[in-house]
Amino acid sequence: MTDHAILTPEAHAELRIRTEHGADLGDAVMYAITVPSEFRQVQNDYPILFRMNPERDGFTALAIFGFEAGENLYLDGGRWDAQGRPLSIEIQPFLIGGDPDDDAPKQVHIDMASPRIGAGEGVRVFDETGRPTPYLETIIDKLGALDAGYRESRDFFEALRRYELLEPLILEVTLDDGSTNRLVGFHVIDEEKLRSLDAAALGDLHEAGHLMPIFMALASLANLSALIARKNRRAHG
Repeated sequence: MTDHAILTPEAHAELRIRTEHGADLGDAVMYAITVPSEFRQVQNDYPILFRMNPERDGFTALAIFGFEAGENLYLDGGRWDAQGRPLSIEIQPFLIGGDPDDDAPKQVHIDMASPRIGAGEGVRVFDETGRPTPYLETIIDKLGALDAGYRESRDFFEALRRYELLEPLILEVTLDDGSTNRLVGFHVIDEEKLRSLDAAALGDLHEAGHLMPIFMALASLANLSALIARKNRRAHG
């Protein structure tokens, strides 16, 4: 259950947020949304896959943390074992208020049902005068970056559709203990079709700024082998 509210100093003067990591804080997730503007950073650690939305009229990009629901192989007790995290993880438990497809200014919302809401512990959101703390200012910057990245992604996904650059991923992994894990329902960049594009198409993608995130998504697939290694280490205990 969620309990979204507009963040205000009047209603949340004493609010504190737990910023550490742990399964009990909501970090035990298989994937998180990512946006093309952060693919360069995300691909350092995570495979980037694509999934069709429930309406089946578009795609979402996801940073993959595990092979099954509730599995985060980067989470080691209270430590997140990676150089960075996607913006959608970094901003929790805050959200962007308003219609995500609307270019109008957005409000900062917060999920008051989140386990990150500290009961007298954690980082303050507002100071004694009701002004945003440096922590909240950083969150607002990240929310703005995520909102801009989401809106920019519309053109990116339209370009992938226009040039038919996504193909279904079929990945079945046999672990050291003989068990099988599968990733189903995801797509990846079709490298063969990308290579076959003519100069005009490549020029179009480059001019629109789409080539770099495409290459970053392709490069991120090298992290699948590292993810499998993490799974094997976890299985060995």
